Formats: sequence, structure tokens, C-alpha cells
Amino acid sequence: MLQAISPIDGRYADKTKELSEFFSEYALIRYRVFVEIQYFIALCQYGLPQLSSFEEDKIDDLNAIFEHFNMADAEQVKSIERSTNHDVKAVEYFLKERFGRLGLTTLKEFVHFGLTSQDINNTATPLIFKNALKTVYAPLLQQVRDKIEFYAQEWARVPMLARTHGQPASPTMLGKELSVFVERLDVQLKLLNDIPQRAKFGGATGNFNAHYAAYPDYNWQQFGDGFVSEFLGLERSKTTTQIEHYDCFAAQCQALSRINTILIDFCRDVWTYISMEYFRQKTVAGEVGSSAMPHKVNPIDFENAEGNLGIANALFQHLAEKLPISRLQRDLTDSTVLRNIGVPMGHTIIALKSIMKGLGKLTLNDGKLYDDLEDNWMVIAEGIQVILRREAYPQPYEALKDLTRGRTAITQQLLHEFIDGLAVSEDVKDELKALTPHNYVGM
Repeated sequence: MLQAISPIDGRYADKTKELSEFFSEYALIRYRVFVEIQYFIALCQYGLPQLSSFEEDKIDDLNAIFEHFNMADAEQVKSIERSTNHDVKAVEYFLKERFGRLGLTTLKEFVHFGLTSQDINNTATPLIFKNALKTVYAPLLQQVRDKIEFYAQEWARVPMLARTHGQPASPTMLGKELSVFVERLDVQLKLLNDIPQRAKFGGATGNFNAHYAAYPDYNWQQFGDGFVSEFLGLERSKTTTQIEHYDCFAAQCQALSRINTILIDFCRDVWTYISMEYFRQKTVAGEVGSSAMPHKVNPIDFENAEGNLGIANALFQHLAEKLPISRLQRDLTDSTVLRNIGVPMGHTIIALKSIMKGLGKLTLNDGKLYDDLEDNWMVIAEGIQVILRREAYPQPYEALKDLTRGRTAITQQLLHEFIDGLAVSEDVKDELKALTPHNYVGM
């Protein structure tokens, strides 16, 4: 760990360990094995005469190769790869050897039959990503979203001075401001879930050339659609080159990036509220906030999250921009890039866990929120001038502007003296005097 180049596999390894089941070299090999096995089973069920001797009770034995796949198996595949210098071919040879153990030697040439490497990579990868999103990412994001919503409800009736352009503005409710992020996350998560998980499966250049050459009377396009959908739970891109278009995967990266951007916005707001002392942070015994200043309790969790979300977004953006571009029917640039899809996911997971940790430390400093409102009576000037507009009072905006703009000592007394001097009814004056920074919060 101390010699790891990436902090994902070093300093933060304990925070990202669950991703190794999806984005490690071991995981990629395991998912390739799964796709190859499912493809062979699908061929057997498609009625090819040369596979008629296959016995259905062998299906469980074949699936067991994937289900019990372990590190020793992965090492065997890597050992084969050192000879073949080709990772997918190594998986094919590994499976052919296992077929021999199962008494399927005469059928082993139908492993990887008619396929190119990308038929395996471009099905295994979206399946990996789909499962990682469902198993690791979505539950953790939901925890963050739910924790924010919990505070939004807890502090729903807490009035707070709003700040637009960093300046005091019409008051709001703390809970409502947190609800802004809940709604934004909900909208973007729905968009993410609506993006289909697409896969390429169609032979060397996408036309099932070899399949139709060997079995011209079979509908291989229909077979490909059914295999990808029924065996893998993905959607097949029907017209492709050698590789998947990656357009939908790019959309997923962009959707994840938008969610991360919302969370960066959230982290910066919470950081600012902490600096304004609206929030305090619970201390943890034994922790220090500074090597020199003993009093410090820094908002490090939100800073850590912001930094990791930024790194994740830079990589998600590159994936989204690069992967859909490939020269002619295929170049190899996607291969090395695609191996890094776990990196932005790792930084995202680190960030989500940091946000959860930071949220768990927050306590509300009611007094500070109250004092800030009490020190900024000028913010109800908007409400006063709008009521005066309703009453057809001449130039009410200008009257309030002359009274309040650029002045720092606007008190309740000053405003009430101004109201007393207005040529309006006593009922309207009472209505205006009822406005305070604490109740002028809308809905």
C-alpha cells in the first residue's frame, strides 16, 4: 500500500475495495469468462447440428467455472497471456482446457466461435459497469441523498439569511436550500438510469461475416439480439464497426459527471456555511485539525470530497470525449483508455464516503443564523416596496433604495420610523411592520 502509485490503491484502498470486484484485472477476466460461457450455451440452444450432442446437465458445470472463478484461475489466464500476448485469446485457451476436464473436448472449438475480442470486451465492460453502478455506486449515492433530505426536513423551519452574489438577500429556509440539492440529484439520477446499457456483438467488423459463412441459413442478427438481451441483460447496438460506439457509455460518464458537479456545489456551500459558523462540526477524540494550531476543526471531509469529485470529472470527461471516436472500423486507443473506467468511479466513491462522514459531523448553530438575520433588517426592503406597489404608492422601489442601498446600519427602528412616515393607512403600516428578517421567508 505504501508503494502504490495511485491513492485509490494506496491511501484510500479501504474506501474503494468493493470496486475491485468490478474494475480490477481479475474482475475483467472473470466477466470475459462469463460472456464466453454464456455465448457457448446460447449456441448450443440455437440448434447448431454440431452441438446437438451437448447435454443440458452440463450447463451447471459450465456456469460453475464462472461462479467459482478465483485468483488462481485468473493467474492461469495471465500465464497463458504471457505466451499469446493477447488477453482475450488467453481466456479462450483457458476455457478450452476446462472444457477438456468436463468431457467437452469435441465441442471446444465452439468457444469464441466466429467472434472477435471486442464481442467479449464490449459485452463484459458494460455488464461490469451496470453491476458496479447497481451494487456499489447507487446505494452509496442514495445514502448521501437521503442524509441531505433528512437534514432538509430536520431544519425545514429554520430561517436563514440568503446570499446572492455573496451579499445579504431575501431570507430563505435552511431546509429548503438543502432540498435544492435533493431535487437536483433526483433528476440527474433518473436521467442516468434512463440511459441504456448497450453492447456490441457482431463479429470482426460487425456483420457476423464468419457466422454467416459457416451457417448461412441461420439468422445471426436475431441471435445476437437475443443473446445480448436474454443472457446478458444488455441492449445490443445493431449496426457497428468492430467496436461498440460508446455513445451511451459516454452519456453515462456525462451523467455521472453532472451528479458529481452537483455534489461539488453542495460541498462548497456546506464548506461556506461552516466558515460562516452556521454549522459546527463534532470533534473526534485524538484527531487534530492542524500541525500548528490546536484550535482548528477543519471541514476536511467536504474538501476531500470536492477534490476527488474534480479528479473523477476530469476522467469522466475524457472517457466521454475519447471513447466514441475510433478510426475507420477500429483503432486500439479505446482499449487502454477503457481499462481506466474504475479510476473515476474510485474517486467518486471516495468522495461520497467523505461527504457522508462530513454530514455526520454537522451540528446546527441556531444562534449564528438568528444573529445574521437580526443584523440585516435591510433584506425586508424588497417586501416593503412590493406591498407599497400593491397600494399604488409612488416610486416605492426608489424610496427603499434611497433608504437602504449601501448602508450597513439598517435597524428595525430605522425601518419602522420610515414606515411611520409613509402616506398609507394604519393597516398597511401594521402589515409592513409585521415583516421581519425571520418571517420574510416565502414558502
